[in-house]
Amino acid sequence: MKINDELFGITPQGEEVKKFNMENSRGISVAVINWGATVVSLRMPNQKGNPQEITLGFDNLLQYLEHNFYFGATIGRFANRIAGGFFQLGGLSYQLACNEKGINHLHGGNKGFDKVIWQAEVFEEGDLAGIKFSYLSTDKEEGYPGTLKVEVEYSLNEDNELKIEYFARTDQPTIVNLTNHTYWNLAGAGSGTILGHQLTIKSDKYLPVNGNLIPTGEIKSVYGTPMDFTRPKLIGRDFPQLENGYDHCFVLEPFDHDLKLVAIVYEPDSGRTMEIFTTKPGIQFYSGNMLEDITGAQGRLFQRYGGLCLETEYFPNAINEPTFVSPVLLPGEVYHHITIHRFSIR
Repeated sequence: MKINDELFGITPQGEEVKKFNMENSRGISVAVINWGATVVSLRMPNQKGNPQEITLGFDNLLQYLEHNFYFGATIGRFANRIAGGFFQLGGLSYQLACNEKGINHLHGGNKGFDKVIWQAEVFEEGDLAGIKFSYLSTDKEEGYPGTLKVEVEYSLNEDNELKIEYFARTDQPTIVNLTNHTYWNLAGAGSGTILGHQLTIKSDKYLPVNGNLIPTGEIKSVYGTPMDFTRPKLIGRDFPQLENGYDHCFVLEPFDHDLKLVAIVYEPDSGRTMEIFTTKPGIQFYSGNMLEDITGAQGRLFQRYGGLCLETEYFPNAINEPTFVSPVLLPGEVYHHITIHRFSIR
């Protein structure tokens, strides 16, 4: 395993942003920066042995500061949406920023965990190398109660596994929902859409949403709907039945905190496969509906549907739906979840 760091950029406030590069002996390399604890690159060979970039990202810090697509970022304090930005906890009411069209609170607000500098510490353990990022979110930051100590560890091993491990502790009751927002295109970033990717999601239930993409509170069967990915299916197959692509949360059962395989992505032309394992109760499948001909790293064009996200998480708006798994974290408890992306060639 190899790991090193280099300067990635300097913020307008004069803060240094570093890039950490990890590489194993099998041709997989991962780069992350301490701005937003963000994955900026993952390169891997195709079935002919040619390495390519398979994540959407930018070349420099300025581009990350100018765009708000959450490419590769750690999302928090609460990933996904909260209806009206409002919730109640412990008899108190909290109003968060409605930073999505003035309607929903999205991905932690105006300045979520994706827009802050994290402390970074490199570690090496046997056949893996990684970086531990840490951040202290103060009481009432973005309107959330409690001071929250957060750690996110990225590591790469010789089994071609990118592991993301999350920890959080609070001094007051609060809500926590951390995820990673990497956009994947296994054919190669900027190579076209992901509609020809084959996707399997090991879930037979999903959360229907209203016109504002907030879950209705129902949990429905995927069978007989475009949401059925219980068997491998081309992502574009059922697109004509959808109004605006996929942006839906799938229920992962049973929720017992055990690490389990929940999704498989396969791209036939390159032979690349990505398996996702997680301890979380849900996975949001987003098909890049809001991408709009963005010029990314190395001048690549990221078009609509040019990348897919599979965000492991608690359910959207979970704090306002008593039947959903609770996202509440209490003092003395530890928020701890793991997500692993395993890469291979067919």
